Amino acid sequence: MKTAIVTFSRQGARVAKTLASSLADCRVYPHADAPALKGARRFGRVAELAPRLFAECRGLVFVAPTGMVVRAIAPCLKHKTADPAVVVVDVGARWAVSLLSGHEGGANELALAVANILDAEPVITTTTEAAKDLIVGVGCRRGAACEAIVEAVSGALERARVSVERVRLLASADIKRDEAGLIEAARKLALPLRLVSSAEIRRCARPFSRSAFVESKVKLPAVAEPAALLAGRRTQLLLPKQVIRSVTVAITREDCWSLA
Repeated sequence: MKTAIVTFSRQGARVAKTLASSLADCRVYPHADAPALKGARRFGRVAELAPRLFAECRGLVFVAPTGMVVRAIAPCLKHKTADPAVVVVDVGARWAVSLLSGHEGGANELALAVANILDAEPVITTTTEAAKDLIVGVGCRRGAACEAIVEAVSGALERARVSVERVRLLASADIKRDEAGLIEAARKLALPLRLVSSAEIRRCARPFSRSAFVESKVKLPAVAEPAALLAGRRTQLLLPKQVIRSVTVAITREDCWSLA
C-alpha cells in the first residue's frame, strides 16, 4: 500500500471515498464513529494507527483538522529523510496542505495530486517552491506530443525572457487530466502539473483572450490564459497566449509578498 487515507467524520468519509477512487494503491481508514466504506479498515485510536501507517506507507492523507493531525503524528516523527509524506485536507475539500516531508518525502507532489482530484487549493510552503513566481498555462490538442509541448513551453519562456527555474507550476484544464503528452512534458520539465476545473474557467471574471475554436472543441472559452491566471494567487498576465506548433502557452506572474 502506497497511500493511506485517514478520516474521523461522516463528511471526511465522503472526501476519502472520492480520493480513493482516483489515487492508485491506497486504502481508506475511517474512524469507528465514521460511516463504514467498502474495502476500508476502521480504527479506534489514531495513536495506535499512526505508528503503523508511518512504518508501512509512503504517503498519508488525513481528512481532518490540522491540529488533530499534528498531535496524532508528533510521536512518530524521526527525520525528514525517513518520515512519509503527510497531507491534510479539510472536510470541505477546500485545501490540500503539504504538512510533512514536503520536498524529500513527496508531500508537495501528493498535495497537488489530491488538489487536482478534489478541485482544492494546494497549500505548499516549502521555500524553494513558494519563492517561485511564474505559472505556465498550456492548452493543446488531444494527443499532442510531449516534445511539442516542451518546445512550446521553452519557446514561450524564451520570448518572455524568463528562466524555467522561476516556474512554480504548469497549469491546464481538468479535461487534460489524462493527456499523456502533457503529463510527460511536466515530468521532463520537472514541473508540477496543476489542473483547474472547467467550471472555474467558465466562471472566471478575469480578462483573457477567448477562442471560438476551443469553445467549439471542448466547450471552454480558452485554456492556457485562464488556467495560468487561476492556478496561482494575485496573478497577472506576463505573456499572452502564444501558439507554437499547435500548442498554446501563456505565462502569468504571481505578485508574491516580499520581505525586502
